[in-house]
Amino acid sequence: MTHRPVWAEVDLAAVSHNVGVLAGMAAPALVCAVVKAGAYGHGAVEVARAALEAGASWLAVALVEEGAELRDAGIDAPVLLLSEPPVAAMADVVGLGLTPTIYTGEGLAAAAAAAAAASVPGRGPLPVHVKVDTGMHRVGAAAPDAVKLALTVEERPELSLQGMWTHFAVADDPDDPFTAVQAGRFAAVLEELAGLGVHPSLAHASNSAGLLAHPAARHDLVRCGLTVYGVAPSPALALLAADVRPVLALKARVSLVKEVAAGEGVSYGRRFRAGRPTVVATVPIGYADGVPWRLPDAGGEVLVGGRRRAIIGAVTMDQLMVDCTDDRTVHVGDEVVLIGRQGDEEVGAWEWATRLGTIAYEVLSGIGARVPRVYR
Repeated sequence: MTHRPVWAEVDLAAVSHNVGVLAGMAAPALVCAVVKAGAYGHGAVEVARAALEAGASWLAVALVEEGAELRDAGIDAPVLLLSEPPVAAMADVVGLGLTPTIYTGEGLAAAAAAAAAASVPGRGPLPVHVKVDTGMHRVGAAAPDAVKLALTVEERPELSLQGMWTHFAVADDPDDPFTAVQAGRFAAVLEELAGLGVHPSLAHASNSAGLLAHPAARHDLVRCGLTVYGVAPSPALALLAADVRPVLALKARVSLVKEVAAGEGVSYGRRFRAGRPTVVATVPIGYADGVPWRLPDAGGEVLVGGRRRAIIGAVTMDQLMVDCTDDRTVHVGDEVVLIGRQGDEEVGAWEWATRLGTIAYEVLSGIGARVPRVYR
């Protein structure tokens, strides 16, 4: 039950459209829809179902708990864990039928032990993917170690080497030559393994940006995150992502309208002072819901009545204020669009990100859990 006039609309038809576009671009490579972090704030189960129905072959999550959520919802598609699970979690990985990423000897041993302990007649070895660190230097095994891990997996009867993969650090900047460096390092690992008679069925390197800007690096599978949600991985790739549609709109309704006299301050710190009699509309959404406290200082605007209107004063935990002086027809109950389209105007996640010096990923995944998601 919710009575707050605040909600996020999630357009599952747009998810389906986007996955169809991405699958067409990627073919013959398969599409893996990344649904970690609650599908970037959109709702993991709902997005996963729409993505699979639209042609995604794989799903990817960051945590075992995120994989469990999908399994609990009855989703039985392949689910890749993007980071090596903790040793203590490997039994759950096997029990849930998740596909672990491996990049340490300890992780490999734990996966093999868990698979052996859960051995069921007729069920094959546990498929694993070995991650190669080609220069991102976050997680993954250095190339020589990745080769050794892959060979060890091949020797373990409890395991099968289903995949080898890497992750690009700067694919969202199409002019940065380092992506080609990483692609070359990854290709060298695959070539070395092939020379040793090891041929994983899935090699993958590309995220959304890799799919869009680096077609030669698509391999057998592409891991699409932000583009599934209809947002370009960076402003530099906006044209290449022009065929995907935004999935999420963040909305609220005006809860109070008042006139503030000239010279009066608005909100904490009175950092906004009215230079004239000002019509202020209060909107019951705040930084606890994912609206950044700094957004007004960065020129943040919302849409009311199809027009852009400035957020004024400090965003508070549960509410923010909007200057509606130029149109005194604003009333309690009017729709306010914080992210999305209203009439001919649109505010996108990258607009917030650009104003705040961050990225659209943070904007979308930061929309709070107490904002109800409405699916259509």
